[in-house]
Amino acid sequence: MRQVVLDTETTGIAPSEGHRIIEIGCVEIMDRRVTANRFHVYLNPEREIDAGAFEVHGLSLEFLSDKPRFRDIADEFLAFIDGAELIIHNAPFDTGFINHELQLWQGGAVELATRCTVFDTLALAQRRHPGQRNNLDALCKRYGVDNSQRDLHGALLDAGILADLYLVMTGGQTLLALETTATVAGTDAGSSSQPGFFVTRPATPLTIIRATEPELEAHRAKLQRINQASGGKCLWQTLLEVT
Repeated sequence: MRQVVLDTETTGIAPSEGHRIIEIGCVEIMDRRVTANRFHVYLNPEREIDAGAFEVHGLSLEFLSDKPRFRDIADEFLAFIDGAELIIHNAPFDTGFINHELQLWQGGAVELATRCTVFDTLALAQRRHPGQRNNLDALCKRYGVDNSQRDLHGALLDAGILADLYLVMTGGQTLLALETTATVAGTDAGSSSQPGFFVTRPATPLTIIRATEPELEAHRAKLQRINQASGGKCLWQTLLEVT
């Protein structure tokens, strides 16, 4: 099962007021394991950023002025999320903005619902913890997820935190593959010389080290001792004899 944890940063609160997406961050989960596969892009919104929004994410129009527009990366973005289940915290906010961008790009010919399904972690949290604070910081504290690097909101950072949080909330464990990064174009907030996006791909699969015959023999002997001491109640010994 392929899932994509997604977060965005925007110029303001509502696309109906002409606000735009300025950052998209995506983290891939495959079979409940976080992979090193990422999609991240800063975008030029071609409009001013509300002061309140800037206080949240710290992204200025000066920094974003030479970044691509949404239409420049739309195909790559859709290819990354295509067919996945999107994991989003407060999904109506992000999906509303994405559909607005798709509307501006293709005039309604493409909609998010035709490409993906969506799972809202905020709705899950509200069902589990009614009447409590269920923003990302509060949930991280409640579930013991590290968010110590979250001084400002950032789409890729928040998507990574949400990936860990989602797996903990739904009863799983996280496993982050070792990363190798293929940079198509730099998106470092410290340098705005190159606009664009990057996608990182998973590293080489981990090597499986199998037990040697002496190790297997020692294991069998250990099980025999446990079985004898327990009066023949060692389940693993029974399974070993069956196999």
